[in-house]
Amino acid sequence: MEKTLLKRGYFANDAAFDWLYPQKIRELSKRHWTPLAIAEQAADFLADAPGKKILDIGSGVGKFCIAAAHFQPQATFYGVEQRYKLHQYAQAAKDVAQISNAEFVHENITRLDLSSYDNFYFYNSFFENLDDNDRIDEEVAYSTNLYIQYCRHLYRSLERKPAGTRLVTFHSMQDEVPPSFQATYVSDDLQLKMWIKR
Repeated sequence: MEKTLLKRGYFANDAAFDWLYPQKIRELSKRHWTPLAIAEQAADFLADAPGKKILDIGSGVGKFCIAAAHFQPQATFYGVEQRYKLHQYAQAAKDVAQISNAEFVHENITRLDLSSYDNFYFYNSFFENLDDNDRIDEEVAYSTNLYIQYCRHLYRSLERKPAGTRLVTFHSMQDEVPPSFQATYVSDDLQLKMWIKR
């Protein structure tokens, strides 16, 4: 009973959830990790049928996957992250929150086969390559060329997905979204968009 209440407590609000992480990670939350309200809304859209496999591209410390998995227990949420430290934080937070339907992969997105996943979440993890002032750390290389490379890779991967594939973007410039994806929802501030492939 006490463990169940503790688990629920992490999902009460963003401040409560961020206690799953060390102080230096909590300080990055507002700018770099998905708010719980967005995670819940995106998860509702992406988990459109039981058993769906949903990939978070550039999952950081795993906040979206852990929260989405909590809100949609009938789906499995996967996160791919190239920084080993952030990947480790995600694994640890998942264990503390007692979430069994989230998994994390330590890999560069260009080396991951996206054909294994049904739907996708993208909180513009490539943008750090264009922004010198607001990077998470200096653990990886950054360049405009990498931004273009990553966007092209994701664009081509999404182009190969079947009709009906769902995508949620948050703070995206849409460089990675093929024209075959139709926006079915756009938030008032234009930052959150939900797409279905025609």
